[in-house]
Amino acid sequence: MLFSKSTNLIGLDIGSSSIKVVELEEGKKGRKLKNIGITLLPPNSIEEGYPKEQELIASAIKNIFKNLKINNKNVAISVSGYSVIIKKITVGLEDVEGLEDKITEKAEQYIPFDLKEVNIDFEVLESPEIGSEEAPSTRDVIVVAAKKDIIDAYVELISSAKLNPVVMDVDAFALQNAFEINMEDISGCYAIVSIGANQLIINTIKDGVSIFTRDSAYGGDQITKGIMERLEISYEDAEMIKLGGKKIENKEVIKEVFISVVSEWSKEIKRAIDFIYSTYPDETIDKVYLCGGSCRIPGLLRYLETEIDIPVEIFNPFKALQINKKRFDKDYLQYIAPQAAIAVGLALRSVGDK
Repeated sequence: MLFSKSTNLIGLDIGSSSIKVVELEEGKKGRKLKNIGITLLPPNSIEEGYPKEQELIASAIKNIFKNLKINNKNVAISVSGYSVIIKKITVGLEDVEGLEDKITEKAEQYIPFDLKEVNIDFEVLESPEIGSEEAPSTRDVIVVAAKKDIIDAYVELISSAKLNPVVMDVDAFALQNAFEINMEDISGCYAIVSIGANQLIINTIKDGVSIFTRDSAYGGDQITKGIMERLEISYEDAEMIKLGGKKIENKEVIKEVFISVVSEWSKEIKRAIDFIYSTYPDETIDKVYLCGGSCRIPGLLRYLETEIDIPVEIFNPFKALQINKKRFDKDYLQYIAPQAAIAVGLALRSVGDK
């Protein structure tokens, strides 16, 4: 993707517990990391994907742009969760022309919402040219529907932060964008798993095409709330214990909470993988890439590898980017890398994208 001052977008990932901002630019040796920042949000600022505390979130966004001295006001943002539905459908070649009308007509089959309440978009997946020997008689189409009230809320939020919402993406596809620029070869089948504060996202990619996505209400807040309940302490103290910033004597309680929650995550990931194998019996997932702030839980990687019997690796979205070592601390970037994956994927978008 080519960059210019007029088409660059700032990647703005508004998560349930933090805001991540990434700015990229094109250099002589490739894409460069120009800016990155993370700021925390108070608990319950966003509930089930909805930006509840609009004024507070908008203020946090304005502050991070000011602190990073970002002048570009054009941003790419994303949504996910129960308000977003992603379906892959197959249509005949005769249906490709006039596909928008046909999808709208048949949308009730794929979307469990009142069609008046959603915005619908679609993308015809790449395949050999019609008429060639390899061309199939059908086309796969990704259909995405998002509830209008969520979209409107985020547009209002970004506008109140004095920014221009140019592109609205989906978290799972932003992850895929970041993943593909870091892979020399995108052939094969991989699963990207992002574990945030309140959301677990799975996107399985086959030869550069998403074949399965799932969002689940799992995340690091489960651990925080588990510690709160077991020790009868505040959310803030439980969060500090989870992050290792506060020591306690009864380490067995913490261990029990961690094991219980991580076991739930592993089962959810395994269910998704089993579904993929049942749907695509000839397919094999080569590797699982973990990201999201909660993927740093000690022992998670090895535990997950044992449970699903697939190699697991922490995903670094900065791997293919040019990094100015005088400007950015290497250890800091390595620490925040898993949290920045969606923001990097969004920063790869540009003005005029579909």
